[in-house]
Amino acid sequence: MNAKAKGSNAERELIRLFWSNKWAAVRAAGSGSSSYPCPDLLASNTTRTLAIECKSSGELNRHLPKQQVEDLVAFAKLFGAEPWIGARFNDMKWAFFSPEDIKKTGTGFSVSVRLVKEKGLTFEQLIGLF
Repeated sequence: MNAKAKGSNAERELIRLFWSNKWAAVRAAGSGSSSYPCPDLLASNTTRTLAIECKSSGELNRHLPKQQVEDLVAFAKLFGAEPWIGARFNDMKWAFFSPEDIKKTGTGFSVSVRLVKEKGLTFEQLIGLF
């Protein structure tokens, strides 16, 4: 399976998680190809709206370009949403990070399996079940 298909499947999995927990969620059309800032997913319930940039990887680390994170934060601010980075590594469950919690690198940011264990929120924590 190519990287784009793997990412799309991971996003669809996350959409199903939101809907099964009584949150509305959609994949944003044109994410990554629009000239305007656009997250991968939007999810909302009656009290919160989340803008999520999703990353899935078979590696131990995943890079995020600086502009991608800045665009997520800018979009979320204009949309009235909370910006979140969602990461899924191999057979691990989804983990979520606020943009301030991901590691800065010379050319952007990164999330890793190690960071998931140190600072990642579970899906249940993200939506407030725990």
